[in-house]
Amino acid sequence: MAAAFAAVAAGGATGWFAAAQYWFAACGVALAVIDVAVQRLPDVLTVPACTGTLLLLTAAAVAGEPGSLGRAAAAAAAVTATFLLLALLAEMGMGDVKFAPAIGALLGWSSWRNALWGTAAGFLLGAVAAVALLVSGRGRRTRLAFGPFMVIGALAVTVTIG
Repeated sequence: MAAAFAAVAAGGATGWFAAAQYWFAACGVALAVIDVAVQRLPDVLTVPACTGTLLLLTAAAVAGEPGSLGRAAAAAAAVTATFLLLALLAEMGMGDVKFAPAIGALLGWSSWRNALWGTAAGFLLGAVAAVALLVSGRGRRTRLAFGPFMVIGALAVTVTIG
């Protein structure tokens, strides 16, 4: 949690958008730890993560902070639709789908580019971990928790790009 908060602080955001980043980081770290332990992202945390992120971004919009609430909502819908498609066609869990609106909204607040790169970063990190498992000989039957990669990818982009 300290590393996630330090990354958010180093990103330099202020106001309600920074509060949204901290909220996402707090919920995201808890979700990542749970996902690694039990291969599940529970609703008891995904719902508050999404609701809190959207409420804090709404406050940022009302306060006139730079960013777009409309784009954040559209990005939340787009990222969620992408994750839902992957859940239906592949082995992505529904917890990942339920957490996706928070990721899309947080990243989409600043730009579509952030939404794309932040989402892609999670998949890239997950792919690197999967390849490492395959190379080690443990990958064929090992289940890989995707939540930590979602959180790390989203936080990396939101604190470094905007």
